[in-house]
Amino acid sequence: MADNAERAAQEAEVRETVGTFFRLVGEGDADRVADVFAEEIDWFVPGDEKVLPWAGQRTRREQVPDYFRTLWPVFVHDESEVSVDKMLVDGPDLVAVGKSSHTVAANGRRLTTLMAFRFTVEAGRIVRFHLFEDTDLVVRTVTAPN
Repeated sequence: MADNAERAAQEAEVRETVGTFFRLVGEGDADRVADVFAEEIDWFVPGDEKVLPWAGQRTRREQVPDYFRTLWPVFVHDESEVSVDKMLVDGPDLVAVGKSSHTVAANGRRLTTLMAFRFTVEAGRIVRFHLFEDTDLVVRTVTAPN
């Protein structure tokens, strides 16, 4: 019985931590988003960093704000929608699936893509963040002419 209670408590902590991440992203404060990450992290966002400068790996909490400060200006402020349709938790791991839709500031094109996130949470901090999306679509939409 204690194992079930411990597992339920762990999964609640994981859901709460990831929920805080999504809430802080929505509030647009890159520094506060970084606060939910551990000092050392396994972060991966796919893509060619020469084309998508926010893409790539990060290994330290202090690198998190730069990701958002690089990504957010690519899109028109207040014209983004992100929905998380499902969160699946297994111990310290959580997979969230959903959809995002943004207007690209440079060309006015709308980018809508399905997304999946893989999180791992330890001691109330995110230690793994991997994003999966249609990177080809992102590149084509972000780099398209006006």
